[in-house]
Amino acid sequence: MAYHHGDLRRAVLDAALDVIAADGPSAISLRGLARRAGVSHAAPAHHFKDKAGLLTAIAVEGNELLAGSLAEAIAEDRTKLIDLGVRYVRFALEHPGHFAVMYRPDLYHRDAPELVAARERTGRMLRGTVKALAGDHSAPLAQLAAWSTAHGFATLALAGNLDRAIGDQDPAELFRTLADVMFVGRGTIGP
Repeated sequence: MAYHHGDLRRAVLDAALDVIAADGPSAISLRGLARRAGVSHAAPAHHFKDKAGLLTAIAVEGNELLAGSLAEAIAEDRTKLIDLGVRYVRFALEHPGHFAVMYRPDLYHRDAPELVAARERTGRMLRGTVKALAGDHSAPLAQLAAWSTAHGFATLALAGNLDRAIGDQDPAELFRTLADVMFVGRGTIGP
């Protein structure tokens, strides 16, 4: 098969994200993605070397997208941890392929410098916001609680486990309500 593609890397990433969103990361094969992108079976390996390289690129891109969304929320109001959680849930629902890979270090090259940097940027935003709201002493537990709440809700929603509870509501806005109830209706952590 001839290789003539404007942006093979992007085409393979997009095809992979579609497959992951529909069937999970285990359904990925470089040959299958090459077929979907209409290129030779060896072409994806030129950009990603192997399946783990492809999934690393997806994890990097996902962390960058999430960090961008969180940065927007922080710029709007540094005191609303719930808004970060809403952004996290919305990200998961809008980018299910990325989300399915980002927290599975068994799938990718976890020590890839670009991934370490992207994950650190995302983590720094979350840690900074929680620390500002909860203080130094309780920040680690507050971070874990906030992440667990948003990640758990997003994971349950993506798997269809909340369909009855969500009904026709916006899942991210339902998360906002849930988080507000959990944090005593204040919308912030701290005094």
